[in-house]
Amino acid sequence: MREELSHLDQNGNVRMVDVTSKQDTERTAVAFGKVKMMKETLKAILEEKIAKGNVFTTAKVSAIMAAKKTSDLIPMCHNINLTHIDVNFSVKEEDCIEITSTVKCIGKTGAEMEALVAVTVAALTIYDMCKAIDKTMEITNVYLLEKAGGKSGDWKR
Repeated sequence: MREELSHLDQNGNVRMVDVTSKQDTERTAVAFGKVKMMKETLKAILEEKIAKGNVFTTAKVSAIMAAKKTSDLIPMCHNINLTHIDVNFSVKEEDCIEITSTVKCIGKTGAEMEALVAVTVAALTIYDMCKAIDKTMEITNVYLLEKAGGKSGDWKR
C-alpha cells in the first residue's frame, strides 16, 4: 500500500505538515542502534579507561539533549514537547554496544524522529569519545523498534 508523501504539496514543493486539527494523544517511540568496535575498545569503556571520561554517561546526556533539539536538525520535523526520554546501553557481544532510546510525548505528532536522533547521537558520542584509540568503529543498525499512539495506532518491528 502506497501512502501519499505528506511533506510535498500538490506541486511537489516541500512543506511542513499541518497538524493543527489533530487531537493530542499520548505517543511513544523506541529506537535502536549499535556501535561495533574492537574488543579492546569495549573493554576500555567498561573499565572507564577512556581519557575523555565516562562514555555511557556522556552519550546518554548527549542523546537526551539531541532528542530535545530534533526539530532544529530535521527541517520538516515539528517541535514537540517531550515528556520523557530514556537511553539505555547494553553489551551482548564482546565488540558491540547496543543503544535503545524511548521517547514519550503528548501531542499531535509522534516522537519517532526524536527517538532515532537520540540513538544516533548517542552512537556518535561513543565514536567521538573513543576515536583516538579505535578508528574502525562502525555505527550500524539504526532503526525504529516500535511506536504507539496517534491516528495510525501502534506499530512494532
